[in-house]
Formats: sequence, structure tokens, C-alpha cells
Amino acid sequence: MDKQKIFDVIIIGGSYAGLSAAMTLGRSLRSILIIDGGLPCNRQTPHAHNFITHDGEKPSDILQKAKSQVLGYETVSFINDVALKGSKSAGNFHITTETGKHFIGKKMVFATGISDIMPEIKGFSDCWGISVVHCPYCHGYEIRNKKTGIIANGERAMHLASLVHNLTEHLTILTSEKAGFNAEQQMKLKKNNIKIIEKGISEVEHENGYITNVVFRDRSSENFDAIYASLPFTQHSDIPAQLNCSISEQGFIQVDAMQKTTVDGLFACGDNSTQIRSIASAVATGTMAGAMANMELSEEIFSNKLK
Repeated sequence: MDKQKIFDVIIIGGSYAGLSAAMTLGRSLRSILIIDGGLPCNRQTPHAHNFITHDGEKPSDILQKAKSQVLGYETVSFINDVALKGSKSAGNFHITTETGKHFIGKKMVFATGISDIMPEIKGFSDCWGISVVHCPYCHGYEIRNKKTGIIANGERAMHLASLVHNLTEHLTILTSEKAGFNAEQQMKLKKNNIKIIEKGISEVEHENGYITNVVFRDRSSENFDAIYASLPFTQHSDIPAQLNCSISEQGFIQVDAMQKTTVDGLFACGDNSTQIRSIASAVATGTMAGAMANMELSEEIFSNKLK
């Protein structure tokens, strides 16, 4: 039986961050395997923004073009599968997939993203990424001057309100419960003519993902054109935890400025390791992760540490 191939780097996740890391490594002639399940978190988003040269394009179009360019490098391979288990032994990483395949890599890059936890509000998930959004930098210009709500409370609501207020004067905070603002915060909101609604939300009415009304539990409703929401999340993959990567208090994979995790030889990039959630950030951190993985391989080979 032939000895199993050992890849220089296995990349888990083939969206913007993972493909960016793969291009950097492919251009350095590293043997790369990308494992991806084909479900990017922004798959419902109709247009991507705040990413120069691609502003206003469909995320799927950007992704497909990126994938075709990356796979043009002869040392890069791509499989549609889901990585389920990971371990490290004898200095190498071992990955088992949903289809039962087993792969070995000298280094590993996690570009696995996060999974948003949707609230139990009818219609909410249908609008997510379309008219219920998370980021004013990614979506704010397109919904400027619209009647806008913010589903959040306390400090998070104040943070979003200060950013969104620059884009629209028609702003309401929907706390879904008793508002948690101190006297100073209440004064700021009042001064900026930002309303607060403390009622629980039962439904987001919409047409093909575009919100029309928010319906409250007391059966009253209010018209909105757009909503910002701050959602809790989980890591999309639990393999970093299996490999004992440190996770921050906020739930992100802990990395340094070079995208290195707390496990030697393992890097993380994209949404799984930063609060800055955008295509541009994913590409930047992916490039860094790929470059640093290549640098480690180069130094190890140059010093004859790898046989």
C-alpha cells in the first residue's frame, strides 16, 4: 500500500479567508488541501460591499471567481466535504471528514467561520443578510435614510446606535425586554431623537427577505425598512476545541497578530477569530495566515527540521 500523502497545509473552510490563505501558499508551491462544505455564512446576502474592486457584486460571484483563480495553482486541491474530527500526533495534523476520508497535514489553517444563533422570531432568519443585517460598514450605505431598528440592549445597542445614527435619522432601538440604559445613555438617546421600544418581538413580516413590519407580542406592530441585530454565535467547527485551541471570552479562536493560535502549527483566520466581520477582513487575515504558515515551513525546511 502506498504511503499516504502528507500535505504541507490543510485548510478547513473554502470561503474568502480560506481561499486567500490557499492562494498565498499555492504561490509558494506548497501542497495544499482545502476542505469545504459549501455553506458560506453570507449565502443569503444579495450584494457585497466595502470591498474594493468588488463593491456591489454578488458574494457567490466573488467566491466562484476566487475559487477558480486559486485552483489554477497546480499544488492546490479542493474537496467538498465537512471536516468532523481533528488530532495532532508526531508533529502532524490528522483530519477525518463526514464521508470518512482521512488527511494529514504538516500545518493547518482554520477558516471555518462562525454560526449565528437566530432568535425564535418568525421571519427573522428569512431576512438575515438581506434587510436584517449585522454591520453598518457592509450594509449601512444601502439602507441610509431608511426607517431603521436596532435589536440590541445596553452597551451593544449604544455602540450600534452611534454608528447607525450617522446614516439615518429614523432610528429606534428594540430592546425586546426592559431597557438596560443608565441615565447618561438615556440622555444621549433622547438628545439624538432615538426611540426605545421595550416590547418583545414575535415576528418580522417581510416580502422575499425585505422587512415590512415588526410585530410585537402584544400584537401591535411598527413599520421598518431595515433592522440591525447583534446575535450570539458559536464556532462553526468544534475541531479547534478538539485540538485545545484557546477560545476568548467572546467566543473567538484566540490568535496573535500573525494569526497563530495557541497550538503550534495551527492558524485561524476570518470570522472565527475576529469581531471585524467582512470579506475584506477575511481576505486580509487569510493572506496573513497563509504567509505565516509558509514562513514556518520555510524555516523548518531550511534548518533541516523536517525530513
